[in-house]
Parts: sequence; C-alpha cells; structure tokens
Amino acid sequence: MNEIKETLEEPFFIKIASIFILFIAVYVLSRILKNGVSKMVKDNSSKYKFRKLVSFLGYILFVIGLMLIFNTSFSGIGTALGVAGAGIAFALQEVIVSIAGYIAIFTGRFFKVGDRIKLGSVKGDVIDIGLLRTTLMEIGDWVNGDLYNGKMVRVANSFLFKDPVYNYSGDFPFLWDEMTVPIKTSSDHTHTKTLFESILKEVVGDFSNSSQESWDKMIGEYSIENAKVQPMVTMTFNENWITFTLRYVVDFKSRRGTKSKLSDKVLTAINESEGKIEVASAAFEITAFPNK
Repeated sequence: MNEIKETLEEPFFIKIASIFILFIAVYVLSRILKNGVSKMVKDNSSKYKFRKLVSFLGYILFVIGLMLIFNTSFSGIGTALGVAGAGIAFALQEVIVSIAGYIAIFTGRFFKVGDRIKLGSVKGDVIDIGLLRTTLMEIGDWVNGDLYNGKMVRVANSFLFKDPVYNYSGDFPFLWDEMTVPIKTSSDHTHTKTLFESILKEVVGDFSNSSQESWDKMIGEYSIENAKVQPMVTMTFNENWITFTLRYVVDFKSRRGTKSKLSDKVLTAINESEGKIEVASAAFEITAFPNK
C-alpha cells in the first residue's frame, strides 16, 4: 500500500493524471456544447460553423491547460525549452502553417463550406474545413463538365500560402459562360440574332436579374468595372460562315444543364425557321485532280 501511495504522490504521475482529466473534461464539455448547438440551431450552415468553433476553442482550452499543468517546470528549464521549441517548430512547420491556414480561411473569407473552388489542379466543392486539411468533393478529371467524379480530396491548409485559390462561388455566385453557333452567310442574320436573344432571355433571364444585384454589391465593395451582366448576342463573320456568340451568366452549379437547355432550344428554333437559318459546316473545294 505504501508503494502505491508513493507512486500516486509522484509528480510525474500527478501530471499524467491531470492531463487525462483535462482531456476528458474538454472532450465532455465540447460534446455537450455541440449537442446543444445541434438542438438549438436549425440551419445546417450555421450549425456546421458553431461545431467547428467549439472544436477550435476546445483545442485552445486543452493547450492552455497543458501550459498550466507544466508551468512549474518552465522557470528552471527555460533555455532548454526554447531550444526544444525551436526544434519542434521546425519539425512541425507544415502542421503549424496548416493551422495558420485554417485561421486565415475563416478570418480572410477565402472560401466556406459549400463553395466551389480550385486549388492548384484540384477542383471541387468544399464539404469540410478541418484544423489541418480541407476536404473537397472533386469535379471534372475523367468526367466532362462540372460534375462530381466520386473522389474526395483532402488538401493541407498550408496550400493557402503557396498556390492561388480560385473561388467560383464567392461574393459573386454566378459565372459567365457562352456558346457559339456557326450560321451560313446566306441566312437571315437579323432574324437569327433576334431569335437567339429571345431564347437567352427565356432561359437565363431570372439568373441575370438576380446576378445584377450581386454584381452591384461587388462594385461597391471592390474596385471593379460595371460589367454587362444581362445576356447578349454578338456576331462575327468571315469567308466561311457567320459566328454568333451567346454570352450569359449562370449559377455556378447549373452551367452544364443550362448550356444543354440552350442548345436544345437553339437547335429547335433553327429547324423550325423554314430555311431562314442554316447551320454552317466546314467545306472543301477540290480544284484539281492528280493525273493517273
């Protein structure tokens, strides 16, 4: 019994026990707060942010507790701890930079959960932002268009300080897109332009109205020109054909579906034009044949 009592009174054992109790206390407190937030907050986005905040504060509380537990030994080995701290910082520099990136993501408004971003060669939707890594549901790669391919990619938060971050859905949650339609020079180009403009207004008119409000807010917040957000049709021609370009804004998650709908309506309109509009194609004229 005396040996057990002496062991329990050892400073090392007391500190280990204190660390264990601290971990249990922080873990239980975090779980209680997270469950409380889940019951009180109904919005999924707000619920996610609160849970992440609780996790982050839990880490901070645990680190502060460790500092208090080992506070008695700091005064005597300050120099040794400084050297050890420098070595640890060098060994864990990637981890430290990732934690700094985690803080920068939330304070610098780089992106949030639900945004569509591109990090280096990886493009996808943000589904989770962890202390060290950001998780993306990847789009593209072997799949054409902005569609999921089924891969989840985890990228270290340190990328924030190394590579550019492309946000497809930040302050302006719309994208400009366009499609080109080649028409024979013998077609009625005036009628064609009017027809294409009416198709654009029918398909993407609502997007244009809502995007104009977002763009007006962007102008007031950033030094940026007042670009044309409403859909427009432009025309160029050469010796082969007339090229109509249909330019419009679209929701970043509906780009492929919108282009498919526009293509269907444009093709239907051409087929119903009774010869006023004809699609052009490349043609080659043979002027001489080789002698046999």
